[in-house]
Amino acid sequence: MSLPPLAFLPAVLLSLADRSGEVNCAAWPEARREALRRACACSDFVIEQARRDSGLLDELAGSGELERRYVPGELREALRQRVQACVSEDDLGRVLRHFRNRQQLRIIWRDVNRLADLAETCRDLSDLADASIDEAYQWLYPRHCQSFGTPVGRRSGQAQHMVILGMGKLGAHELNLSSDIDLIFGYPEGGETEGAKRAIDNQEFFIRLGQRLIKALDAITADGFVFRTDMRLRPYGSAGALVLSFNALEQYYQDQGRDWERYAMIKARVVGGDQAAGAQLLEMLRPFVYRRYLDFSAIEALRAMKLLIQQEVRRKGMADNIKLGSGGIREIEFIAQAFQLIHGGRDLSLQQRPLLKVLATLEGQGYLPSPVVAELREAYEFLRYTEHALQAIADRQTQMLPDNAQDQARVALIMGFDSWAAFRERLDYWRERVDWHFRQVIADPDEDENGEVEVDPSGEWLPLWNGALEEEGARRQLEEAGFVDALAAQQRLVGLRNGSQVRTMQRLGRERLDAFVPRLLAQIVEQGNPDLVLERVLPLVEAVARRSAYLVLLSENPLALQRLLRLCAASPWIAEQISRFPLLLDELLNEGRLFSPPQAPELIAELRERLTRIPEDDLEQQMEALRHFKLAHGLRVAASEIAGTLPLMKVSDYLTWLAEAILDQVLNLAWRQLALRHGVPRRADGSACDPCFVIVGYGKVGGLELGHGSDLDLVFIHDGDSQAETDGAKPIDGAQFFARLGQRIIHLLTTQTTSGQLYEVDMRLRPSGAAGLLVSSLGAFERYQQQEAWTWEHQALVRARVLVGCPQVGEGVERVRAAVLGRERDLHGLRREVGEMRAKMRDNLGTPTTQAGLGANAFEQDSAFDLKQDAGGIVDIEFMVQYAALAWSWRHPQLLRYTDNMRILDGLCDAGLMPASDVALLQEAYKAYRSVAHRQALQKQPGKVTGEQFQDERRGVMRIWRELGLN
Repeated sequence: MSLPPLAFLPAVLLSLADRSGEVNCAAWPEARREALRRACACSDFVIEQARRDSGLLDELAGSGELERRYVPGELREALRQRVQACVSEDDLGRVLRHFRNRQQLRIIWRDVNRLADLAETCRDLSDLADASIDEAYQWLYPRHCQSFGTPVGRRSGQAQHMVILGMGKLGAHELNLSSDIDLIFGYPEGGETEGAKRAIDNQEFFIRLGQRLIKALDAITADGFVFRTDMRLRPYGSAGALVLSFNALEQYYQDQGRDWERYAMIKARVVGGDQAAGAQLLEMLRPFVYRRYLDFSAIEALRAMKLLIQQEVRRKGMADNIKLGSGGIREIEFIAQAFQLIHGGRDLSLQQRPLLKVLATLEGQGYLPSPVVAELREAYEFLRYTEHALQAIADRQTQMLPDNAQDQARVALIMGFDSWAAFRERLDYWRERVDWHFRQVIADPDEDENGEVEVDPSGEWLPLWNGALEEEGARRQLEEAGFVDALAAQQRLVGLRNGSQVRTMQRLGRERLDAFVPRLLAQIVEQGNPDLVLERVLPLVEAVARRSAYLVLLSENPLALQRLLRLCAASPWIAEQISRFPLLLDELLNEGRLFSPPQAPELIAELRERLTRIPEDDLEQQMEALRHFKLAHGLRVAASEIAGTLPLMKVSDYLTWLAEAILDQVLNLAWRQLALRHGVPRRADGSACDPCFVIVGYGKVGGLELGHGSDLDLVFIHDGDSQAETDGAKPIDGAQFFARLGQRIIHLLTTQTTSGQLYEVDMRLRPSGAAGLLVSSLGAFERYQQQEAWTWEHQALVRARVLVGCPQVGEGVERVRAAVLGRERDLHGLRREVGEMRAKMRDNLGTPTTQAGLGANAFEQDSAFDLKQDAGGIVDIEFMVQYAALAWSWRHPQLLRYTDNMRILDGLCDAGLMPASDVALLQEAYKAYRSVAHRQALQKQPGKVTGEQFQDERRGVMRIWRELGLN
């Protein structure tokens, strides 16, 4: 921000600038004298301090502190040296005030001369407050103990220290030039003091200590004050005890904490006292601030708070207040806090204090578009600079724009404008932009762009939901709205209203439900099949009725509700998923994200980032994060499939990438847990494993053909020394380590949590099946495949693929696969074994009319065609591809390059082993079968169609089967 030259100062400021002549600065360089004139023109505080202590400015100038920024810790160390020399509380008070005035002079000087940016000014002020609070506390505590004894915890027997929480701008390192400081005092546990003639209760000890600390900071003396100290944010406000134990604090916030206290706690930070105990306290209070579910009730509360503020602004005539007025600083803070409180329980990246960092996260995580964040950031910085300009004038806490020409000229000068009018024009622009963005986030969904309340179409459904209509009238309304079976619809609604879930709801939850259901009905009747949609969505409403924040989410986001209804209409599977796991409602908020699932590298990066925010020892939260990630991205894929934005093959690709990303992190988690306990196993050459372990996928995951709800066919292989012990505190041999690693991976994948399980896992394709070891060494895997495996196991190996793990071991697995599949086979015997295995499967799993081939009525409408198991279906195509790979890859090794059926068929065509027309027929039939099977899965229907469907495809597949001699 450029500053106008002082030569063009308005006349009203010239006399103020001339006050610089009262300072002995003749020996100063010209640039510093110019800075002095500007400081004197802008700030009465600067000249008053110079008059009070004639040597102070010279001292700051001589040390170079006026022109340079402090290094971390420098300010605190300077104060510590001064405080340690104090011999009395009066002495402490004087030292703190002199130091504060010295620093305030330096900070204002640097701010008005733009030698410091906003971040530095806020940081220096916050560091000053931190140092003043903690150094005063550390000086007072031992002297307080001499008088009253040392407080000792009743349970722990340990000496107790107070924890001082800084709230608001102090907590976020955002203190302004004349901020007061909001503090909350706590102590870890109850007990009594020891070492004094008369023991007193710990609470009484800390109350007295807190009072002495507040006096040291807040009392106004001849030297001024250090910081105005506000304790009203503590539990019960001014009526509450000055200091509470951790248990009492936790109990209060759990039972009685109000919405505004949640917002205050977002920025809470330990600024003094026992830092370790303070970290424990903040962790205890975290569930109060950040709910584990999506909490759209935060917007309701913010809206109510903003309304109260607006009323206060109007009552006190504060429209020109740049903090509380329309488009002010508080609105930007509310925007950030709305997203933090709604999503912060699940998105840990939002659990931070500084507003600008929160805005950057909102941009990076896609909650707000980049242009919006850029405007909010620039507006915030302009408003905060303006706030500092207002407060620099007289070191007075104010956010009101001045109404006199002199101070208006000062503000314009500090802000780099040549006139008040130019400054005011820019300020009004930014306030208008902030107000507009604020209304987009906080506005009532029933308001139009001008803030007027629109006619709510849900109003006509309120009497029906409340039971105010007679049964006949209710049925008539439902029929007229398009319900085919109005009686069934009415009974469903009555069942919900009279159900135990609703009857036992608390008042607030019931009010939210009563507001939501009419909105829901108004949108359901806009759907093509309202009967079906109502049937599918009411279980969700019942499931979330007692967690009414989800109802608020849908009420606040009409477009999300529309997407929900469309998806439920299209797929009962999606409806059931969302009913079982309501946290998925979050995915409906962003249409672009919902219908555009990320590519494989983005999936891996997103999951890794989520898990890095969770403490390494918090296994429960890690497992929940994995499950939520899978559910969320599974929903995105299903929604994209229904919307037609993802073709079948891409659906399978995405679901497979999702599984690989999850397996990669599951392996990392399992490895880390075991390595911490037992150390790292060794390879045969003595080097450490890193991790010399792979997860091999067979079947659908190996062939990149996963569907919704598919299980995972896995095999675990390691290349460590089974006999060598691990290098940890509790060593075990390599065989035990890798067996436990496999068990841990399966546990992480299959354990049922509140968010379900990750995947069903099938390990029967490992060497020797269920009778074999859970984890095989690479050598044992090779021996088994070369010497003992059956033909059907080699068929399965065609679709085997290393999913995650050590690249070196993965290369070894690929070498074994290529060697086993690439050997020459007796074609007659191979055809017989493949054909016999397929016949067994068809007999056991196929439709009875086609078990021995195609019955006479197999193509009739009354017959059923199992897309997977019946003759001419999916498995026939898979078996032909596997047969071809086993039969001919010894001459055409390129057939082993891929594990998916489509590209192996391409290879057969390229090698001239199968006519292009037959390859095209098999590929098209395969895609058609799988596409229908996917749709059937989303409709929760078995993978069967009527017999008259796919006649040409089935006959073509069976013809090729016969021509290959597989009968």
